[in-house]
Amino acid sequence: MPSAAIVLQDASKIFLDGAVVAFRGLSLSVGDREVVSVVGPSGCGKTTLLRCMAGLAELTDGTIEVGGLPVDGPPDGVAMVFQHFGLLPWKTVWDNAAFGLAMAHAPEPRIRERLSHYLHLVGLEGFERRYPYQLSGGMQQRVGLVRALAMDPRVLLMDEPFAALDAQTRETLQEELLRIMAIPAERKTVVFVTHSIDEAILVGDRVIVTTARPARVREILTVPFSWPRDTTAIRTNPRFAELREHIWSQLRTDAAAALVQG
Repeated sequence: MPSAAIVLQDASKIFLDGAVVAFRGLSLSVGDREVVSVVGPSGCGKTTLLRCMAGLAELTDGTIEVGGLPVDGPPDGVAMVFQHFGLLPWKTVWDNAAFGLAMAHAPEPRIRERLSHYLHLVGLEGFERRYPYQLSGGMQQRVGLVRALAMDPRVLLMDEPFAALDAQTRETLQEELLRIMAIPAERKTVVFVTHSIDEAILVGDRVIVTTARPARVREILTVPFSWPRDTTAIRTNPRFAELREHIWSQLRTDAAAALVQG
């Protein structure tokens, strides 16, 4: 396994004076340039875990290190892609995509170079002066992805980035993400949170299966598919079906309980 980019040691997050425990005693590591999917029942603390990795929430106990340094605020070199786009409606595609770089006071030539590269890579050339209301949901999420990638992060945290999209758009963006991650120069350390078992397998080098809240690591599975990834070939591979069924067998009881509890 490559050297660790993210290390959690006995990490816990507790809210409301102990009334809600998002996760407890989590210990795991994510290798440099490794893509790890995290899948678990609804409400098991996956988003909270990402927010703690991003320095947007503090742990109650334990430690998180990114690049060998403890997380005590938003770490350098970490970007996050959110589920609900997070675009500013009064800004154009270009200005939304440039927002992170502009906040970091990047020089204008670098902003132009980075944005032009990634807008081309995700197929948004020609839409630079459009506003979010003029874009489809899939296009809006592409802008969010460009905003994150343009920062050239070492670590990319993705919180169910395709969950709000229709099924066809979701599959299209899965394929685009896989295409980008298969480019050696674009490869990042990625933690990808999802409710979709299929998506977790398609995207991840490993899949971390968690328990219901308080989340603990139930199992860590190695995905047996190499890069670059052909989603059609993977979906028709018998190992995909076997791995999917195995993960679902781990989640079935907790998922049913989460549905009853609302």
